[in-house]
Amino acid sequence: MIELWYEIVDYLLPFAWTNHTFMKNALLAVLLASPMFAILGTMVVNNKMAFFSDTIGHSALTGIAIGVLFGFQDPLLIMVVFSVLLAIVISLLKFWSTASTDTVIGAVSATMVALGIVILSRGGEFNKFARFLIGDLLSITSQEILLLALSLAGVIILWGLLFNKFLLVSVNPSLALSRGIQVRLVETLFCIITAVVVTISIQWIGILIINSLLILPAAAARNISRNMRQYHVITVIITLISSTSGLLMSYYWSTATGATIVLVAALLYLGTLIAKPQFA
Repeated sequence: MIELWYEIVDYLLPFAWTNHTFMKNALLAVLLASPMFAILGTMVVNNKMAFFSDTIGHSALTGIAIGVLFGFQDPLLIMVVFSVLLAIVISLLKFWSTASTDTVIGAVSATMVALGIVILSRGGEFNKFARFLIGDLLSITSQEILLLALSLAGVIILWGLLFNKFLLVSVNPSLALSRGIQVRLVETLFCIITAVVVTISIQWIGILIINSLLILPAAAARNISRNMRQYHVITVIITLISSTSGLLMSYYWSTATGATIVLVAALLYLGTLIAKPQFA
């Protein structure tokens, strides 16, 4: 399948940058990751969960640290397991704690980040894992692209099955509860999905900016959308434009790909802010 993709790119995009296999892989990766981030981003913004997704991203340091302690060469599996457990813990604390949600999430985030840094810096080996901070999309392999494709398929299936419940819980939890929806379970499931996608993508996007890629396109689309359908479609379009443009710009400018993508998304967000009064 990957060879077919290479042939399609060579035929449709006869540009110098397509001569590099790593650019073809990166382009396919952003085309797969963009809809996934857009779909999740719409609900993250609706649920005011930006702080949560940011916490999951930064807490990946602790997941990496745990993987190192157990001797894993590739800490991805441990990172995913850790992020899922953390998402469940945060979700439960939101219900059990009397503190505000942002206080609970902030406390967990600070603790996890500090723990990860302490473990990884022990013996002066923190620099070995610096790549996770800024990400490296251009290093993605065909096997990792398959992982992205499977993740996208899983998100689409879950969205098709549970979208109405996700939406109702985000808009009016009390109404959702009155209609027999298990609000706590639905919220926890969404937290888990978000945690898995964020954690899988961190190695290519970067811990420091991955939350921005999740939030900015959805926030931009919300500025100019008049209904839920428009909201989702525009978010996907903005994410695709940001990702592909940022990828090409980073190639020609020799800049970090993830950060360049986020900057494009930020510019589009500013553009929608200016245009917002016309869509009111």
